[in-house]
Amino acid sequence: MSAALTSHLRGNKGLFHRSHRLKTELSQRKGGDFLSVQGTNDSSVLSKVSAAAQGYFQDEFLQHFVCKVSRRAPLINREEWILSLGAGFDSLYFRLHANEALDRAVVFEVDFSDVARRKTALIHSNTTLRGMLDPHVPPPAEPVYVCTAQYRLLGVDVREESQVEKALGAAGLDWTAPTLILSEVVLTYMETQWSDAVISWAAKLLPQSVFVMYEQIHPHDPFGRIMQEHFLKLNSTLHALQQYPDASAQRRRFLDKGWEQCVCLDMNDFYLGLVPEEERRRVESLEPFDEYEVEWHQKCSHYFILSASRGSLMAQALLSCAAVSPPPSVCPTQSPAALSVQTVPVCMEGLGMASTSVSPGQVLLTGGSSRGGRGSMMRILLRDQEGWRSVSVEPSVDLGVRLYHSVTSLPGGGVVVYGGRSSPLNPVKSIFRVTPCPVGPVDAEEKDKATLCAEQMVCTGDSPAPRWRHSAAVVRHKGKDFLFVFGGKNESEAVLGDGCFLCLDQQQWTEIPVEGRAPEPRHSHSACSYQGGVVMFGGLNRRGVPLGDMVALRPTERGFTWERVEVQPPPVPRYSHSAHVIGEKLVVVGGVWLHPDGVPGVVVIDLATRSSVEFSLDTTSVPWPLMLHSFCSELTDPQEPQLLLIGGGGNCFSFGTHFNPQPVTVDLRPALG
Repeated sequence: MSAALTSHLRGNKGLFHRSHRLKTELSQRKGGDFLSVQGTNDSSVLSKVSAAAQGYFQDEFLQHFVCKVSRRAPLINREEWILSLGAGFDSLYFRLHANEALDRAVVFEVDFSDVARRKTALIHSNTTLRGMLDPHVPPPAEPVYVCTAQYRLLGVDVREESQVEKALGAAGLDWTAPTLILSEVVLTYMETQWSDAVISWAAKLLPQSVFVMYEQIHPHDPFGRIMQEHFLKLNSTLHALQQYPDASAQRRRFLDKGWEQCVCLDMNDFYLGLVPEEERRRVESLEPFDEYEVEWHQKCSHYFILSASRGSLMAQALLSCAAVSPPPSVCPTQSPAALSVQTVPVCMEGLGMASTSVSPGQVLLTGGSSRGGRGSMMRILLRDQEGWRSVSVEPSVDLGVRLYHSVTSLPGGGVVVYGGRSSPLNPVKSIFRVTPCPVGPVDAEEKDKATLCAEQMVCTGDSPAPRWRHSAAVVRHKGKDFLFVFGGKNESEAVLGDGCFLCLDQQQWTEIPVEGRAPEPRHSHSACSYQGGVVMFGGLNRRGVPLGDMVALRPTERGFTWERVEVQPPPVPRYSHSAHVIGEKLVVVGGVWLHPDGVPGVVVIDLATRSSVEFSLDTTSVPWPLMLHSFCSELTDPQEPQLLLIGGGGNCFSFGTHFNPQPVTVDLRPALG
């Protein structure tokens, strides 16, 4: 793939999509008021300037199309024509010209007349841009606003086939020449009949061409619903989503409209499968980043890049099929039974919280972020005869602001609060032992308050590197209890792979012999105490790919040994989930996967037979999109097969932050038999 095209389509995590985030107010009727959609071009170019300024791609010309730069978060050499639909203030021509990549190519840009007129004025008023145009070409007549040997800027509605054909012909487009067509989130804001018409006339008028398109997919899962709600608030509709909801439907669309070959990839497959690893590492080193769930993988799974080709000169499509990971040899077993989800009438939200059950019917929650910001607030969810209620907690000392930390119940009572961060540059180094006070019947004034004793642990030995998104579980060695911490990440390491033991009696970091091949480094995984050791599942690896493996840390006479547990059928890889051991079964809940269909529900892994079954969640009684990542879950009563899920949601630059406003319960009876 050419550098020019990848820079045009690429951005960082949470930035590649921002160039069009407001380009959505297109009228739903042909001939309607287009002033709003024309104005969104200004925001689009600002976002691209921000991405270029951060080093995600090189472009020294975008700055000339804005008043103020603000931070937001070899095909070309062989082609004769590049046609950009809805180009706005894109600087593609000037970039290619500066790179001397236009010796045999001409760039055509098409947008609304007002946008083309404003862009023309900006070009002619800027000495740098004006100096890159051929000064000998006389001023053109509308709708051709700029016409040089290598650059033509047209003001015309792309839905008007006859007008587009006439304008491009007047601008000198050779219909038989090999042509690259670019459409970056343009067609979806038209009614589907008009976007279909554009795809059809492009195939008809340009018989030797490649059409590259970047748009949205998957409207019906929780993230897709939030995405659509965002655009509806802007009085816009993502029209194509309903008729073409996924990559396969988009591929069929182009083949049905006259294109001979078509490849459609979601942006996870594009980024992980086609962008070289060296380039990914460069991009990922530019800025601190910790918003994997929504800002990155969920967003990438809901946008696609497509290349469709036509003609003998274009027999090879621009994209190639690239799977992030090979599909499992055995498809997951999907149970026909869906697990019922019910809301709990308690106001409780948060991302990156940690929880633990301190006694039956009492769940301690620490840290996280909510609409009120990031804080050190602690709460207890208490179930009594009246149902669940939230009780604020006043700790004896301040535990500080923490996100993505761990809270682990200890066999002798109390909990250990370990790790976390206040920001992606500030890991938390302190460790606390917390002893919640019993919460029972109290008078009305004290009903919603509780106290607890928190004591900072001063630990000896070689302490491990600070971290967050790790796992922590209690293991037993030679009659003593240890907190076993594995993996995670920090401000200097994108992923950690070490395992560390903290002796809880002596408050000392201790070396214990561990045999066997250690698991792949990971973060955002799960680990549960099991038979004196730990069973660990999933996570995100160094490449940013979800894992689906299960490994066990088993006690031995000398220490511990790692053992890989082969599960059949293999569970779908995921991360940012929660997990619990119930009897001889590992219950994995929620998370994020790159699986194209649906969202993760519950997978039950039988630890004795090493078999797995996937269960979907019936959320019909939940009135808001339930996003199960960056959340907590607890089995509140060992005798009751029910999970309490608390918090969760995601922060998305484009669409805002979504919080699950209330806890929910999941009935596990169909899953546990």
